[in-house]
Amino acid sequence: MARNETIEIRRESAQVPYRAALDEMALRNAAIAEGTAQELIWLLEHPPVYTAGTSAAPDELLDPRFEVVEAGRGGRYTYHGPGQRVGYVLLDLRKRARDVRGFVHALEGWVIETLADFGVESWRAEGRVGIWTRGADGREAKIGAIGVRIRRWVTMHGFSVNLSPDLSHFGGIVPCGIEEFGVTSLAALGKEVTPEAWDEALLSHLDRFLERLDTPCPPSAA
Repeated sequence: MARNETIEIRRESAQVPYRAALDEMALRNAAIAEGTAQELIWLLEHPPVYTAGTSAAPDELLDPRFEVVEAGRGGRYTYHGPGQRVGYVLLDLRKRARDVRGFVHALEGWVIETLADFGVESWRAEGRVGIWTRGADGREAKIGAIGVRIRRWVTMHGFSVNLSPDLSHFGGIVPCGIEEFGVTSLAALGKEVTPEAWDEALLSHLDRFLERLDTPCPPSAA
C-alpha cells in the first residue's frame, strides 16, 4: 500500500493541547469511517497532562498536579508532556485485516523497530501493556505506552515514546496501573534524539507496519 497516496502524515513542532487533539481525532475518525477524509498518522507532543483510560482506577491517581482528562481509549492512567513523542494512528481496518489484536501487535512492533534504530533494545512483556527496555540501573522499565480505541473499524489514539520528558512527572500516577516497574527515556539511556530524528526513523518503518495490518495476528502473538 503506497502510504503517500492514501495516508496524511502530519508532524507538529508546537505542542498541541490534549483536549484539542482529542476533539480533532474524534472528528477525523468519524470522517474516515464515512469515507470523507484520508487516514492520518499524526505525530506531536502535548503540554503536561494525565489521561485516564477506560480501566483507570481512582487510587492510581496519586498527585493530580496536572490536568486530568478522560481519554476514551483503553488502558489506565498515562502521562503526556514535553519531550515525549506521541503518535496518533487513524486507520481504516475495513481496508485491512479486521483484527484488533493484530493492530496492537503491529503498533508495538513499529515502535520496537524504531527504538532499535537508536541502539535501544526493547520488547513486549506478557501481561504488561507497553514497550519495555532496561533502564540505566539495569532494571526493566517502560519506555513507551500503547493505548487505542477502535470505532466503526477505524482506529484512534496510538502510542507514546519517552524521548526526553521530565520523568518525575510520572510520579503523579501509577503509570498504566503497573507499580513494580519504573519508566525511562532515550535521554536517560544516554541517547539524545530530537523529535525530528524520531519521526524520520519511525516513518522509515511505516510501510512495513502497514504490510503487517494486511495479515491477521497469529495465535502465538497474543
